[in-house]
Amino acid sequence: METLLKTNFNLPGQTAVYHGKVRDVYTINDDLLAMVATDRISAFDVILPKGIPFKGQVINQIAAYFLQSTADIVPNWRLADPDPMVTVGYRCEGFPVEMIIRGYLTGSAWREYAAGNRVLCGVTLPEGMKENQKFPEPIITPTTKAAEGHDENISREEIIAQGLVSEEDYRQMEDYTRKLFARGSEMAAEKGLILVDTKYEFGKRDGKVILIDEIHTPDSSRYFYAEGYQERFEKGEAQRQLSKEFVRQWLIDHGFMGKEGQTVPEMTPEFCQEVSQRYIELYEHITGLKFQPAASDNLEKRIEKNLLDCLDNLAE
Repeated sequence: METLLKTNFNLPGQTAVYHGKVRDVYTINDDLLAMVATDRISAFDVILPKGIPFKGQVINQIAAYFLQSTADIVPNWRLADPDPMVTVGYRCEGFPVEMIIRGYLTGSAWREYAAGNRVLCGVTLPEGMKENQKFPEPIITPTTKAAEGHDENISREEIIAQGLVSEEDYRQMEDYTRKLFARGSEMAAEKGLILVDTKYEFGKRDGKVILIDEIHTPDSSRYFYAEGYQERFEKGEAQRQLSKEFVRQWLIDHGFMGKEGQTVPEMTPEFCQEVSQRYIELYEHITGLKFQPAASDNLEKRIEKNLLDCLDNLAE
């Protein structure tokens, strides 16, 4: 089954291209972005060597679903979805921070907590918490957005003091972050899921703070199944979840955490197919829609044609 690991288009009006961990982003006339969600998968800030079938389609279509479903509470960059793996939208000046919001103590936050740390990104955490416990109120734990290497935890005060974001813009980002998380949590609950934590990225266009990139996808979010959550929590058992955390855990179990000298374990076709099924399962759970896999042969040619048609229409 073909997977898309990289694109190399030369689009009309193209002024730049950026190959990220997962997306290939083309800048058109310095005004639009064409964002291609590839089938690459990353963990611990490392791009893994094998692609995951249909992952790009799943990620792009979940992001489009949530951008459309939250446009009434925050303006976003999306204009069109010309291909199952592509979103075209406005180019914004991105802020160099990611807004991470957590409703539960899990993942990296739990690892910090278990190591004895009680302050995370300037937020004081209550004593006596257990893994996967719900916070009294969701907490915002920003990180810097690194061009290369690892993102770093940073506090609200440090962001403002370093001039990374003005206080006014940061207040707006915080407000949008809480509203988006509340909406995402409501939508997840309707489908029997818990939105555990997620991240948002914002930029600026025409003086306004705009939501950019993907939201509420398994690449940027963690979901638990609501059914059985309380029982598992009380027993100290691992939660059933739909997220990329199981990939991270698989890597950890095989001795890889992205550190120097470590080697990525072999990703067998069976493992890649299992990851693919997890992504499709999340799509169907969170949207309530049946996943319709697009044809997976000649992916680059299909995407290029759909992109060219879309850019022609937008130019008219």
